[in-house]
Amino acid sequence: MKRLTSAVAFATLFAASFAHAQDFSINVGAISVIPDDSSSPLNTVEQVAGLSPNSTGVAVNTNTQLGLTFDYQWENGWGLELVAATPFAHDIYGSGALSGLSIGKTKHLPPTLFAQYHWDTSIEGLKPFIGVGVNYTTFFDDQASSELTQTLQALGVAGSDDTVDLALSNSWGAAVQAGVNWTISDRWGAQLMVSHIDIDTTASVRLNGATIEQTDVAIDPYVAMIALRYTF
Repeated sequence: MKRLTSAVAFATLFAASFAHAQDFSINVGAISVIPDDSSSPLNTVEQVAGLSPNSTGVAVNTNTQLGLTFDYQWENGWGLELVAATPFAHDIYGSGALSGLSIGKTKHLPPTLFAQYHWDTSIEGLKPFIGVGVNYTTFFDDQASSELTQTLQALGVAGSDDTVDLALSNSWGAAVQAGVNWTISDRWGAQLMVSHIDIDTTASVRLNGATIEQTDVAIDPYVAMIALRYTF
């Protein structure tokens, strides 16, 4: 919470200075979400299946989408950047004693606002930057897999007429960033960016609308983007 409060304050401070921006740029390219995930155990599943306590978990796969960022830069090196993308789609699967079990899938949008500092180098046109910011991730189109449904039926938890679904909670979190802008001409350039985002969600497995299992998942992904840059 302390990191998040600091990030919000930092981003808000620079948002107030939009009127003094010198350059507005758009970056378009490939952006990948690479989870560095961990989770709490699936206690109910462990009890019903006779598994050892704390032997289970969940994991999320990597996904690449079209990235789009908008940024303002000031002459004093400071700037703001909003990072967006087309919806990411992830498979959710078991880990530990549940390794290989398909649990479901989800989609999410993780827009992130960064306050940045840029500096010059001895290489003409090359300008590194670092940033700190705030992220909001909204999950949607959550779906439980048929394999999960069949597993719950085999354990006697669900019947053939029962409905199994999956729900993930939305997340606020802090983010840090580093990257470099390369100016090719007055208008065109390129950007390489890597960030780390704090994304924490609660995944709930529901049977006929009632929650029968929950796990807290720290997705905490690294996000990498390479893009073509256009400055107005």
